[in-house]
Amino acid sequence: MKCYIKDYPRPQFVRNNWENLNGIWDFSFDDSNIGESEKWYCDFQAERTIRVPFAYETAASGIGDETCHENVWYHRTICVDGAKLKGNRYILHFEGSDYVTKLWVNGQFAGSHTGGYTRFSFDITDLVHDGQNDLTVKVEDSLDPQQPRGKQRWQDHNYACWYVQTTGIWKPVWSEYVPQCSLSAVKMTPDMDAFVLKLEFEVDAPASAMDGDLLIETVVTYQDALVSRNFTAVTAQRVITSVDMTLMGDKGHYYNGPVWTPAEPNLYDVQLRLVRNGQILDEVGSYAAMRDIRIDGQNILLSGMRIYQKLILAQGYWKDTHLTAPDEEALIKDVEMIREMGYNGLRIHQKTEDERFLYWCDVKGLLVWCEAPSAFMFSDRATDAFLGQWLDIVRQYYNHPSIITWTPVNESWGVDKVKTCVPQQHFTEAVYHATKMMDPYRPVIVNDGWVHTISDIITLHEYESNTVRFLERFADQNKVLNNAVYSEKRDSSFADGYGYRGQPVIISEFGGIAICNDEGGWGYGELAKDKDTLIARVDAIVSAVKSLPYVCGYCYTQHTDVQQEVNGVLDIDRNYKIDPKVIKNINDKIVELL
Repeated sequence: MKCYIKDYPRPQFVRNNWENLNGIWDFSFDDSNIGESEKWYCDFQAERTIRVPFAYETAASGIGDETCHENVWYHRTICVDGAKLKGNRYILHFEGSDYVTKLWVNGQFAGSHTGGYTRFSFDITDLVHDGQNDLTVKVEDSLDPQQPRGKQRWQDHNYACWYVQTTGIWKPVWSEYVPQCSLSAVKMTPDMDAFVLKLEFEVDAPASAMDGDLLIETVVTYQDALVSRNFTAVTAQRVITSVDMTLMGDKGHYYNGPVWTPAEPNLYDVQLRLVRNGQILDEVGSYAAMRDIRIDGQNILLSGMRIYQKLILAQGYWKDTHLTAPDEEALIKDVEMIREMGYNGLRIHQKTEDERFLYWCDVKGLLVWCEAPSAFMFSDRATDAFLGQWLDIVRQYYNHPSIITWTPVNESWGVDKVKTCVPQQHFTEAVYHATKMMDPYRPVIVNDGWVHTISDIITLHEYESNTVRFLERFADQNKVLNNAVYSEKRDSSFADGYGYRGQPVIISEFGGIAICNDEGGWGYGELAKDKDTLIARVDAIVSAVKSLPYVCGYCYTQHTDVQQEVNGVLDIDRNYKIDPKVIKNINDKIVELL
């Protein structure tokens, strides 16, 4: 897209005047938690250095210590351009830091943030000056299972499908100079019926500036051809408008512009300007797509067309960098390899992915299920933390056309008694309706794979790899969906008092087959003895899922090996275990329905 800048961390809201602050920072552990009382933010004595944005637990950080340290400190100097400060604000952005992050600038407290998986920012204009400035950051983390943590372990060792914890800064840190009157956010919603793009702007400007002369100019182009130019008066901090997305044909007739699909991921460039009397005060580059997601009985429609979802479960771990991608090239490679294997999408499991990854899913055409990292206890503190942080996720990632499903809870994690516990059932309903409040357009799966309460799609998890036993459990739709216990390994599909209402059904976790190796590790079920056996078993179980007439998609476990879990179609170094053409043939193969 026109707005694209390599390594820019926020690809849907791009300004040119920015600085990447990744790299070598000073670093210290604070196991006795004395740093604040001893005012380390005034005189930081570094024990060592760390390479940001890699967590200290990773080899790429330069430390590689996997033990739990609940308090860690970072420090670096930044150079602020005094000339650029005139008429601008200086904003510091953290794309992700786990879990409580506190910031001091030149010894002065700038603010704090709680939550490990979304972007947060500090306006530090009043705390910086021309030239060198000190940034000091403290991050507090723990092994508390009430904390939304996803696949991060809460014991001092790896076990089952939980891995080394991630502490502190793990996504990019960057800064930008932002005009005093500026656009702070835009929410973009395609309306396919009217074929317009709805825009909700948030404007950061003093009330005295909102006098009718302040305008937002929206310019939409498609492959350099002008689609729409629109001016909207700014009279409040929230401004709502829409732009026509139809195109003019050769004979003067208007027609709907191209839509976004995995096969043809058509995107429109969007240029946003805040102007007054012809003067540009702020300018932001973005992009959008025209597409919608609808439920039609047992089918899911993408822009009016039935789509069969062929997804892969992706946990987004790398060998030496864990939850953090080594670089943008690694993100691009993941997207391309998933497409090469014939998958049309992925379920990002128990993490929020780098927004640059979602940009490339938008550009190259991959469907994405966006999922919340789970907490693992049900308590007032856990639910309070989860709800706020989940809505931050929905808000941040809303504009990405590749995201077609929200998945706030997985396998009853954090709501382990939801089948019978009324408060836990109320919690899942609250999460569903809060998500629908912010985004009424995408399907929401509240408890992926296990006991459902309210859900737009019914999803089921089953790691039985013997196809005969698998089909014995799933061939009878009524048995699976009438609230009976359909598998000795799983509870019924619905919580008490809830039932099937004709929704689409997807097998959203299955497979997980590992091949014998000399390094240990585990997969689901019996290990395949060699590559040919692995191929045969993957083919058989995928074909079994495809043969179910009431199922409209699947998500195979999983993309890559992750630490002790070695059931990926790729190893941890992103090497194919099976020829991608073979996997593509399995995904593309038409199977006769039962």
